[in-house]
Amino acid sequence: MSSFLLGSRMAALVWSVLSPMEDTMPKTMDATALKAKLFRGFADPTRLAILEALLDGEQSVGEIALATETAVANVSAHLACLTGCGLVQSEKRGKYVYYRVQERRVRDLIKIAEQILARVSQQVYECTRYDR
Repeated sequence: MSSFLLGSRMAALVWSVLSPMEDTMPKTMDATALKAKLFRGFADPTRLAILEALLDGEQSVGEIALATETAVANVSAHLACLTGCGLVQSEKRGKYVYYRVQERRVRDLIKIAEQILARVSQQVYECTRYDR
């Protein structure tokens, strides 16, 4: 699959996620800025690991911490971010809170990212501009 086609698929997926929100988008933020803000949620390695762990189904903070090899307090902080941004949903059951991916297209977005990386992973790895 060409990188142009993968880029087009990514753009179409992002548009399909964001286009219904245009009517509710804050007047002070344009669509490009909102998309960039969405991708910041995926940009942190711990948040991405949490999202990937939740693709297997709902889990408690402790289960996510084990799956991602991350401290419970750190997982909790990142879950607060992901929940606040609407990517993750929580449900309290007894003394535990269980988390799940709220937006089903998160899985699609991660899979498309993997497909893009299959083509450009060496360039991304060598890119020094993203490390700033």
